[in-house]
Amino acid sequence: MAHKAKVIAIYSLKGGVGKTTLAVNLAAEAALRRGKKTLLWDLDPQSAASFILGHEPTKKPKARSVFERDIEPDSLITKSAIAGLDLLPADISLRSLDGFLASLGKKKRLAKLVETISSKYDRIFLDCPPGLTETSEQMMRAADIIIVPVIPSPLSQRALADVIAHLKEHHKGHAPLLPVFSMVDRRRNLHVAATSANPDWPRIPMASAVEQMAVHRSPVGVFAHRSPAGDAFHMLSGAIERKLAKAKD
Repeated sequence: MAHKAKVIAIYSLKGGVGKTTLAVNLAAEAALRRGKKTLLWDLDPQSAASFILGHEPTKKPKARSVFERDIEPDSLITKSAIAGLDLLPADISLRSLDGFLASLGKKKRLAKLVETISSKYDRIFLDCPPGLTETSEQMMRAADIIIVPVIPSPLSQRALADVIAHLKEHHKGHAPLLPVFSMVDRRRNLHVAATSANPDWPRIPMASAVEQMAVHRSPVGVFAHRSPAGDAFHMLSGAIERKLAKAKD
C-alpha cells in the first residue's frame, strides 16, 4: 500500500479563536518533536500562517491556481526555516476560492489535490478559513481529524455546537472532531466554569509567548518551547497522534 499522509484540519466557524496559532504550532511540533515530514497548507486568504513561517508574498498571487489545476501544488510549496516543515502558502487569490469551488461542482477537489502530494509527507495540516463555506465543506471530506479551537465562552461553544450539528446532518462518517480550549485565562470565572464542564478537552493558555509569534515570525516551539504554552502545544500534539493511531487501529 502506498504511503499516505494523515490530514489534520484546524477549523472554526468563528474567527479570532486561535485557529492559525494552533495550525502553526501543531505543524511545528509534528516536525520538530515528532520527527514527521510535515506540510502546512495555508487555506486562509489572510495568510497569517504563511506570514508567521516567514513567507513573503509574490507579486502575482497564485494560490487559487492550484485548485484550478493550472499549476501543481508542488510548484508553490516552499521550505520553512524549521527542519522537516514545508509550507504551501496562501495569498489574496483565495478570497474568491469559495465561489470558484461552488461553480466547479467538484466536491472532492481539495481531497484529490491532497492525494497528489500525500506520499511525500507524514502529516498535512490545513489552516482553514473561518465560516461554513464551500472550502470548509471540501476540508470536511479531506481531513482525517478536525481540530476545533474554542474560546471558553458561550458564543464560541455555540459555534462548536453548530459545526457538530452540520457534520452530523451533512457528513455521515465524518472525521473525528477534537475540540480544544484556546486562549484560556484561569483568572476569569467564565473560563474556569467552561473548562471544568469539559475537563477532557485539551487547553491552550492565554500566554505572552503566543502573542510573540508574529514578532519572532516563528512557532512557540522554536523560541519558547519550555514555556507553559510550549508545553501545552506539545501535549496537544501527543493527543492528536494518539487519536490518529486509535483511528488507524
